[in-house]
Amino acid sequence: MVSAGGADAFLAFHRNLDFVRKFMKPLLIGELAPEEPSQDHGKNSQITEDFRALRKTAEDMNLFKSNQLFFLLHLAHIIAMESIAWFTIFYFGNGWIPTIITAFVLATSQAQAGWLQHDYGHLSVYKKSMWNHIVHKFIIGHLKGASANWWNHRHFQHHAKPNIFHKDPDVNMLHVFVLGEWQPIEYGKKKLKYLPYNRQHEYFFLIGPPLLVPLYFQYQIIMTMIVRKDWVDLAWAISYYTRFFITYIPFYGVLGSILFLNFIRFLESHWFVWVTQMNHIAMEIDREPYRDWFSSQLAATCNVEQSFFNDWFSGHLNFQIEHQ
Repeated sequence: MVSAGGADAFLAFHRNLDFVRKFMKPLLIGELAPEEPSQDHGKNSQITEDFRALRKTAEDMNLFKSNQLFFLLHLAHIIAMESIAWFTIFYFGNGWIPTIITAFVLATSQAQAGWLQHDYGHLSVYKKSMWNHIVHKFIIGHLKGASANWWNHRHFQHHAKPNIFHKDPDVNMLHVFVLGEWQPIEYGKKKLKYLPYNRQHEYFFLIGPPLLVPLYFQYQIIMTMIVRKDWVDLAWAISYYTRFFITYIPFYGVLGSILFLNFIRFLESHWFVWVTQMNHIAMEIDREPYRDWFSSQLAATCNVEQSFFNDWFSGHLNFQIEHQ
């Protein structure tokens, strides 16, 4: 059963309604009576109507119709960077300067692959979900060594309840940082002081951007695939590591290739943190307010100035309000 308050979120998460209806029909219990209480007790009916009118206008303007050539070129420029990186080491050798240049090129390709897999993970490119899933697994698995199912599980929770404590995994800081207005007060009342939070603006640069991707995400991804027995995603990830080590062990050896890989992850992690957090951390972060879905998206999201560079650098996530 999907309540009226959940209809907009349901539409946003399910691209092919006819396909979904096959699975939902046997689960239908009934309609929620208007007088029945709803969790979204702060829902504004006028905002909901305006949002649905806006969505209808966007659909009529074909704004949800993807340009597949754009995504193909995006993938091509990622593969081109991978090729340039290998050629740099092959032609110039494994000295410090070629190595650093190659690391930055590969970090760029990894970041761009991250933005590209994001669109396929949202099923935004092809009309058929199956093709989106296949390409998504190829990009996030073979080009990045990560798990599509791990990403979907985390990211869909984020979109369902952005910036909501205990519901959005992106604001789960593992007691390393405190966010928003409520959490610092709550930690103060409970005398929770795992770290000197009054200095988190200083140690953020030492812990956050450098370690998120190479340490926390890598550990979480691998453990998730093993614990959930997600052997398909694990096979895709292994294909990435196999390709990487076959390519670079001849130049750096086993230990050198491992260090090289982690340096690339280290560089990518800074890029990832700045882009993914610029749209949300500056906004409201709080407990569940039980607002309508559209208002919740706007309260937790902001856009960043548009430019050709910003569009490319952020994978168009600078248009975060539209994306949400």
